[in-house]
Amino acid sequence: MTRKTMKKMMATTLTMVMIGSTALGSTAVFAADGASEKVEGAEGLNIGATYYTLQTEFCMRMDNAAQKWAEENGVKYKSYDGNNDAATQLSQVETMIADGVDAIILNPQDADACSACVDAADEAGIPIVGVNTMVNNDKLTAYVGSQDVSAGEDIMKYMIDYMKKNAFNIVVIEGPMGQSAQLQRMEGIENVLKDYPDIQILDQNTANWSRSEAMTLMETWITTYGDDIDAVVSENDEMALGAREAIEAQNMDIPCIGIDGITDAVAAVESGKMIASDFQNAEGQITGALETAVKCVNNEDYEKELWIPFEMITPDNYKDYQSKY
Repeated sequence: MTRKTMKKMMATTLTMVMIGSTALGSTAVFAADGASEKVEGAEGLNIGATYYTLQTEFCMRMDNAAQKWAEENGVKYKSYDGNNDAATQLSQVETMIADGVDAIILNPQDADACSACVDAADEAGIPIVGVNTMVNNDKLTAYVGSQDVSAGEDIMKYMIDYMKKNAFNIVVIEGPMGQSAQLQRMEGIENVLKDYPDIQILDQNTANWSRSEAMTLMETWITTYGDDIDAVVSENDEMALGAREAIEAQNMDIPCIGIDGITDAVAAVESGKMIASDFQNAEGQITGALETAVKCVNNEDYEKELWIPFEMITPDNYKDYQSKY
C-alpha cells in the first residue's frame, strides 16, 4: 500500500468519525473573545490534560490559557507533556485516572494510536474531551477544535491569489503523519488543487511541526529542485518559518504561508517574510474544552462538537493579532 493511499484511508476514517459524532450530538460554532466569566459548577473540580507536546507555541498557548482559566474558576488543573508519543499520553491518562480526576482533556498526538486513551477514560467512567487534534474513537465525550480542512483550503487559495497565476510549482510541508491536523489540512490543500491542474506539487513531506526540521527539509528541496520551487505551503507557522530561514540563507525569495498565527508568524507577515498565516484560536479551543468538561461532570447539556473558525492574518490586518497573546 502506498503512502498516499494510506493517507487517503486515514482521512476517510476521520471524516466518518466526525459524521458519526455529529449524529450523536449537535454541532455548534463557538467563538471565544478572551472575555472571562466564572463558570458555574466548576469550582472544586479536578481536571487533567495531556498535550501531544508542550514544546510548540500553540500548545503552550492552550496550556497557559487553561492554567489561567483554572485559577479564575477554582479548579485543580494539572497538565502533561506527551512528548509527541501516543504511548506516553496513554500512561498520562492512566495516571490521571489513578489520581481521581473528574475529567480529562486530550490533545492527541495520533488519531488512531491515541484511541486507547479514550478507551481507558471511558472504562473508568471519566469524561474525556478532545481538543485541537482529533482521535478515531466514538467514545470520546466531546470535541472542541477548528475545521482543519478549511484551513488547508484557506492557505492554498490565498497562495493562488498571491501568485496571480494558475500554473506554478509548490512544495508542501506537513505535520506529523497520522495526526488529524496533518491529514485534514492536506485534504484541504488537495481540494483546492483539484480545480488547478497546472499547479504541481514538486514534493511533500513531514517536518513534525518543527522549525528546525522544516529548515533542513527545505535545504534538501532547494538542492534538489532549486529555482523550480515557486512557493511553499506549510501546514503550520513553525515549519513555514523554518523553510523561510533556509530560503533566505540561499539568497532566494520564495513566498511562504502557514497556519496558527503564532507571534513570530505575525511578525513575519509584517516584515514580508511570510505572505499570510491562518490564525487558530488556542485560547478559544481550550476554554471551550474545559467548559464542556464541566458540563459533562455536572450532567448538564453540552455540545458534542464545538467549532472555532480560522481567521486569515494578512499584511492588511496583522496589527489586530500582535497583542492576541
